[in-house]
Amino acid sequence: MIFNRTRQTVISKNEKKCTSWWSQVIGLMFHRKQNLVMIFPRPRKVRLHMFFVFYPIDVLLLDEKNRIVEIKRNFRPFAFWNSRHRPQKVVEMAFPGEYEKNDVLKFY
Repeated sequence: MIFNRTRQTVISKNEKKCTSWWSQVIGLMFHRKQNLVMIFPRPRKVRLHMFFVFYPIDVLLLDEKNRIVEIKRNFRPFAFWNSRHRPQKVVEMAFPGEYEKNDVLKFY
């Protein structure tokens, strides 16, 4: 579960967690609609594509304190995107919730 501490709302009740390199490469490709969390060992630049993901998502980039530092809204199928920040976590929201830049999230 992902809880938005700033707005006191649940933004995801069930999400896939990706910690391995391979699970992060595959991401949401060929999966049904679901939310996903990628956790990196250290902050890094993120380059994403939406090949073989057939629905739009919101992408949230989080720093080490789980603060949203960048949001890519309505990331469409078969598109590319490069982040401006170096996040520790990436949350891909197939079911968008209530969140804005600088909100702090908590993971359960």
